[in-house]
Amino acid sequence: MNQPRVIVVGNEKGGAGKSTLAIHIAVGLLYSGRSVALLDLDLRQRSMARFFDNRKAWMLANGQKLPLPVEPDLGDGKALARAGEEEQLARFEEAFAEARRLADVVLIDTPGGDTALSRRAHGLADQIVTPMNDSFVDFDLLGQVDPVTLDLIRPSIYSESVWEARKNRAIAGGTPIDWVVVTNRLAVAAARNRLRLTDRLKKLAKRIGFRIGPGLRDRVIYRELFPFGLTVADLSNDIRPVAVSLAHVAARQEMRSLMVALGLEGAEAAFDVTE
Repeated sequence: MNQPRVIVVGNEKGGAGKSTLAIHIAVGLLYSGRSVALLDLDLRQRSMARFFDNRKAWMLANGQKLPLPVEPDLGDGKALARAGEEEQLARFEEAFAEARRLADVVLIDTPGGDTALSRRAHGLADQIVTPMNDSFVDFDLLGQVDPVTLDLIRPSIYSESVWEARKNRAIAGGTPIDWVVVTNRLAVAAARNRLRLTDRLKKLAKRIGFRIGPGLRDRVIYRELFPFGLTVADLSNDIRPVAVSLAHVAARQEMRSLMVALGLEGAEAAFDVTE
């Protein structure tokens, strides 16, 4: 049997847009015909899991049928968050084994912060997707810059964590981990700060070996659709819980470009612009 592809959406900083990105990757893959298993390791918040709960409820209330992932049971998230690392890891391994049996792709959303579960997930990844806000605040977890010149000094704590996962993967004889960094919540207007940030990001990418994916704008539509459990890929003549505008078309195009950059063949078609 072919082993499922494991995609981890990770960044140690909260508020970077990990769950939004994970949701859209999952839906794009589902529309491509792949089976997808989800593991939401943000045990207390569980935004990705809540999104798909919303999706099921909206479908039932509106008589619609939309693709759904499988969700191996991690149990009570809040209770598991209070448990010790050994118990957390044991429960995760059980759920991960189930996910591998059930799906073509295992998608793992990780919490903001360094946890044993997050480190374990990163070590299992075939691909790590890291969203970061358009800010040196977020960049600081990837690389440190000189406070006077803003020259890149060294990789920072999250980069070191990914490096450790890659090293352990290589020692174990596994395939290399593909790491993609995506700048998220871009402001509409270009700014001098963004040019500086982009320059440092490119230098860091060359130094430690990640790819830079296409950036995503800060769009209201992503937040508007969350309560319904919907994404821009779901919008159609029959499914329009919010007014459709040109901004939604642009959001589809952005997500399409991202699916292509991640190499998720077929997932980009979910975001094709339709009438």
